Amino acid sequence: MGNRPEKKYKAGAVSATIWKNEGQKNGKTFAFHTISLGRGYKDSSGEWKNSSSLRPADLPKAALVLGKAYEYLIMNSSEEDVVEEALVA
Repeated sequence: MGNRPEKKYKAGAVSATIWKNEGQKNGKTFAFHTISLGRGYKDSSGEWKNSSSLRPADLPKAALVLGKAYEYLIMNSSEEDVVEEALVA
């Protein structure tokens, strides 16, 4: 597992990153995914920063990258993954 993202989709400054995680429930270890949504920007000193806040103009890009993340998860999941992710909820 580790701290590396499984997959990342970008549209301009907006990105959706897919992370694979492990959890335990009832003594059983299972894998599950989380998705982080963010927007990159340069601060006043010119350094790149990340924010979870979006501007109205970012919303179509957010919808696009989230849709791609969802498509990736669905196309690369097995029935077992669906059962495991249901344990998280």
